[in-house]
Amino acid sequence: MSGVVEAKLAELGLTLPEVVPPLATYQPAVRSGVYVYTAGQLPMVKGSLPVTGKVGAEVSPEQAKELAATCALNALAAVKSVVGDLDKIARVVKVVGFVASAPDFTGQPGVLNGASELLGAVLGEKGVHARSAVGVTVLPLDAPVEVEIQVELVPSA
Repeated sequence: MSGVVEAKLAELGLTLPEVVPPLATYQPAVRSGVYVYTAGQLPMVKGSLPVTGKVGAEVSPEQAKELAATCALNALAAVKSVVGDLDKIARVVKVVGFVASAPDFTGQPGVLNGASELLGAVLGEKGVHARSAVGVTVLPLDAPVEVEIQVELVPSA
């Protein structure tokens, strides 16, 4: 039986993917008390990156925004792998996004709006969060974007 959050995902035409396996020695998500921290999530779709390269060069800002939404969906899957039910999320506390950027690209906040908008669409007010959008030279596997999230769980979870 799916909960409210997964029903909202379905209403939006989204499916929670399998958790992306780690690329190195770490866990996709870790719980500490009432918080769950995810590792950086790449925009993997069925085990591969749909696009690679730098935003503002090989990858358009619009493409990167969609990829950031995919990262956020992957982050929700990582959270679920630790807590079992996304309805246990009290709120998203923080989102950190990294954008592999061409030297003159300064639109990182717009790219990360893809992740923020997805979390808001899925979680409503619980998806409102603080955020950092950081431009970097390169990301693992030449991914254009990477997103990590921190969520607070309802106390009884």
